Amino acid sequence: MFEGFSQEALDFLLGIRLNNNKEWFEQRKKIYTDKLYAPLKALGEELFAPFSDTEGMVCKVGRIYRDEHFPPYLHYRDTLWIYVRYDAMYWNRTPTLYFEISPEGAEFGFRIAKPEAAVMERFRSQLSEDPATFLRMIEELEGRCGLTVGGEEYKRKKSCNVPEAERFFLKKGLSVYAKVTDIRELCSRELASHAVEVFRQVTPLNELFHELVEIEELAKALQKEDEPESAPEVNMVKAPEVEFMW
Repeated sequence: MFEGFSQEALDFLLGIRLNNNKEWFEQRKKIYTDKLYAPLKALGEELFAPFSDTEGMVCKVGRIYRDEHFPPYLHYRDTLWIYVRYDAMYWNRTPTLYFEISPEGAEFGFRIAKPEAAVMERFRSQLSEDPATFLRMIEELEGRCGLTVGGEEYKRKKSCNVPEAERFFLKKGLSVYAKVTDIRELCSRELASHAVEVFRQVTPLNELFHELVEIEELAKALQKEDEPESAPEVNMVKAPEVEFMW
């Protein structure tokens, strides 16, 4: 059972940010495994429990080790995360329920970080046809639940026929989340209860975008079926660049 994080865990994350090297990490690896990774796994089980019977839903607890082939070229992460989402090849294109812990505290809620442009076009089209349903949902999440709406925005405005929904026509991606910086909550079971409740609150938003992603995937599959088959590619033997190359 998740019992909260500790000040030692938060200090470790700040330390790895400032000392991102193997020597520093190896000397403190037990802090990571005992104070961060083990609590994250326990929290992940609690966050996933309401979705465990939902077909296609998976839960992933991230590790601290970075892939050093991608920038920034660092050994370790200073933010650790839990994702609950429908299984997908590209995690950042699919709607996700997430929890992240960093030296600054915890953040959790709903996010679709980098959806395909066509998915957001479908979202805007749906919003134009029926703005009331989505806006009521957002009003509830922002007002009664106290969540924050975020997401990367286009530099150029999109045409909008619904003035009250204009800010959502600007979104390349969308997030709705809560932040916790109070050390007392971070170090208690209250954090788990809070995150579970926020996941429950944003699940309708997650389902809405999951449906939009599925519709777009189906549309692409049907379009591909309708396209005429291209002629088979002929692989010509390449002439030698220098004499006796073969």
